[in-house]
Amino acid sequence: MPNDQILNKRVAELLLEAQAIKLSPEKPFQWSSGWLSPIYCDNRVALSYPDTRTFIKKALADVIKEQYPDVQAVVGVATGGIAQGALVADILELPFAYVRPEPKKHGMGNQIEGRLEKGQSVVIIEDLISTGGSSLKVVDVLRTAGIEVAGMIAIFTYGFETAEINFKEKNVKLDTLSNYNALIETALEHNYVNSSQLESLAAWRQAPDQWGK
Repeated sequence: MPNDQILNKRVAELLLEAQAIKLSPEKPFQWSSGWLSPIYCDNRVALSYPDTRTFIKKALADVIKEQYPDVQAVVGVATGGIAQGALVADILELPFAYVRPEPKKHGMGNQIEGRLEKGQSVVIIEDLISTGGSSLKVVDVLRTAGIEVAGMIAIFTYGFETAEINFKEKNVKLDTLSNYNALIETALEHNYVNSSQLESLAAWRQAPDQWGK
């Protein structure tokens, strides 16, 4: 299912309609990393639209049923993967937990919130993959705790080569509902961008750290 072009484009369409993804090649956004970008993605916005939220949670659940039928729990990546992960766990009637970027500085000092057992097989839910760095830190935390990571599913990926390399090095299988290529194709079809902007959008994907300089 994750490689289904119809699904890829439908999710892209829903994210564009909800303005969870915005495209602006002429007036780029600045990421926290300092990169200039013609695209801004905040998939948490999709949670505010019941039809979109329902479509995405069902699609994520279907991927788990198909690709990871034996997992014993769903784990969300804080913060974007928490709500989606909980929704998916509810559909599948599986336990849910989430992983913080770092341990709490008070109370029990937890980094894993929820109850997972050593040896338990889990699938991770993430909202967005850029370089994969922060997402893969969650894998490290879980593996250190003795949890078996079956794979990760994200709503959207930019498709950067560095992310592919990072996931391969960590030996983590990644599935996504949509991707940058499907997004641009859908955006062009629905007039969110025009053909004259395609070269700039393609150039950003190839060298995001240099784009706009």
